[in-house]
Amino acid sequence: MSMTDDPTATPLPLSIRMQRGDLFSEHCPSREVLKHVTSRWGVLVLVALLGGTHRFSDLRRKVGGVSEKMLAQTLQWLEGDGFVDRKSYPVVPPRVEYSLTPLGREVGEKVEILADWIEFNLPRIAKADSPL
Repeated sequence: MSMTDDPTATPLPLSIRMQRGDLFSEHCPSREVLKHVTSRWGVLVLVALLGGTHRFSDLRRKVGGVSEKMLAQTLQWLEGDGFVDRKSYPVVPPRVEYSLTPLGREVGEKVEILADWIEFNLPRIAKADSPL
């Protein structure tokens, strides 16, 4: 049982709580990371990059329906969180490649399990969502 499960528990000092995130705390930065990783585009980019290094245009084609702006923003978020490595080559025209860091590979594998579960169970999900 975590501290958030017990309303009578004394809250841990901030320095200890920041050693490990506390998603149930409204001020915990882990919530931003969760938002980036579990957003529709975050999941798809992470899973796409599990397949290897991609250029921006390749990712945009692979992740159907994402706008250039949203893809750029998602990549920036994931790079800022330490999940994506951006490598720029000093050539004309500019060439930029994106790949997962070791931490990104870990989280990518986790969200891939969720994505696979959703794809596999889509018929059951659709059936549960339909009126009787």
